[in-house]
Amino acid sequence: MNNPVLQGHFYILLATVLIGGSFIAVENLAGLIDPFSLILLRFLVSAIILAPFVLVSKKNRAMIIPSLGRGAILSSFYAGFFVLQLIALETTTALNTGALYTLTPLLTALLSIFFFKDKISLRQYLIFFVAAISTCGVIFKGSLDLLLSFSLNNGDLVFFASMFLMAFYSIFLKTLQRDEKPIVMVFSILLGGSFWMAIILLIFDIPLNWHLVKGEFAVNIAYLIVMTTLFTLYLYQKATTVLNPKIIMSYTYINPAVVAILVSVLSDVNLSFKVWFFIVISCMVTVLLQYILHKEKKI
Repeated sequence: MNNPVLQGHFYILLATVLIGGSFIAVENLAGLIDPFSLILLRFLVSAIILAPFVLVSKKNRAMIIPSLGRGAILSSFYAGFFVLQLIALETTTALNTGALYTLTPLLTALLSIFFFKDKISLRQYLIFFVAAISTCGVIFKGSLDLLLSFSLNNGDLVFFASMFLMAFYSIFLKTLQRDEKPIVMVFSILLGGSFWMAIILLIFDIPLNWHLVKGEFAVNIAYLIVMTTLFTLYLYQKATTVLNPKIIMSYTYINPAVVAILVSVLSDVNLSFKVWFFIVISCMVTVLLQYILHKEKKI
């Protein structure tokens, strides 16, 4: 795969699959310990694991200091999203957050108008709408009654705020990207996230309670650390060099499909024909959206 753009799409597709698993892991961890403590654990252990791979190279070490400031900015959005997600899941459900998350690509596209002077064509608006509908079909299992019973609560408002942070993370990831290697920027983001979380814990005197993270909880946090912190951050850094935020965030539409398939496999749950129908539609619409964005030269 020598085409950089195709490589970028592969990276984001793989990251999307990994993020799908994180929704399950985060829901299992919600309420266990304070969200700030959990995110500190996640970022700090990730930084420790990554440190030898970064520090072994003199060239990488020289890039760390110049990238720390930008890493701190990016980590404030990235860590903030996960903190608010955990807080939201204490009073809402994965179903509600999944439905709201479908608005993130459109939110990113709208914000890109101000940061990159992008324009959203009528075709893009139409595809965003169809993609959101098909994704909600997966989330609500094709049930109109379940859709009509959907209602917002305080946790949903918290999660809606977190969506802005993820949109800003995607946008600033593009604008703050320099010539440093992706692994160095990932390391800087992890250090920045650890710093912000530690400051908050110290100011509000929040106990760590890391001793509670054991058994099945330890497995969930291990998945978040390795797969959706270290690996996903690296994949996003690589993809951002060739793809714009709208294209990257548009893959959000297949997140619920990934979650549904993972739940089906891991929990031995049979998906109905309606759910499979909307899974196929959401995947097809996502591919169509990629085609339109590239054709309109929004790479």
